[in-house]
Amino acid sequence: MARMTKNKKAALAKIDSDKNYSLADASALVKDVTTVKFDASVDLSVRLGVDPRKSNQMVRGVVTLPHGTGKDTRVLVLCTPDKEQEATDAGADYVGLDDYIAKIKGGWTDVDVIITMPSVMGKVGALGRILGPRGLMPNPKTGTVTMDIAKAVKEVKAGKIDFKVDKYGIVHASVGKVSFDAQKIAENASELLQTIIKLKPTSAKGTYVKSIFMSSTMSPGISVDTKSASL
Repeated sequence: MARMTKNKKAALAKIDSDKNYSLADASALVKDVTTVKFDASVDLSVRLGVDPRKSNQMVRGVVTLPHGTGKDTRVLVLCTPDKEQEATDAGADYVGLDDYIAKIKGGWTDVDVIITMPSVMGKVGALGRILGPRGLMPNPKTGTVTMDIAKAVKEVKAGKIDFKVDKYGIVHASVGKVSFDAQKIAENASELLQTIIKLKPTSAKGTYVKSIFMSSTMSPGISVDTKSASL
């Protein structure tokens, strides 16, 4: 059995494992129990009462966090030459088409989001086997296949994220950094939860939001009162 570190013992001592914390209290506590020396991400794990194997119970969406993610999101825009300047001016990190498609086929995927336009999806679609498993495949439903390249880039840079329930019925998403003040973490988390609630499938029966846990990189999880999701 792995030996528990002094820092982890101290962090666990601050968390009441029998308590479901309010979103505000959890956001303050996650800062207090984080001991890593870098600016750790704050993540939310939301277990839903859905069966992801059924297409009519798939929960997937996008949300723009009011205070951003705290992360410098690397954006690749795959577009025709007439859209390249628009993408560059909007803040895209990489812009091009055939050259980047070749790089991706060669194994390069060092980006966080890929944005493209409908007219080149024929070329981009061929990258599905590479981009799909990494969650990088552009999708009209998440706003990453669009003619308004500038708007899409700016939204992603401002804190727009997409999320999808996994095969276990859990949504995992980052809602900020521990360097954020507690109120900003709570407001970002609330925005995500509100969006998840709005996406409740009509075919889902029983309790929709079963549990919510907040944690930072390498910190223990903090149980959040599910009533926080309806604030």
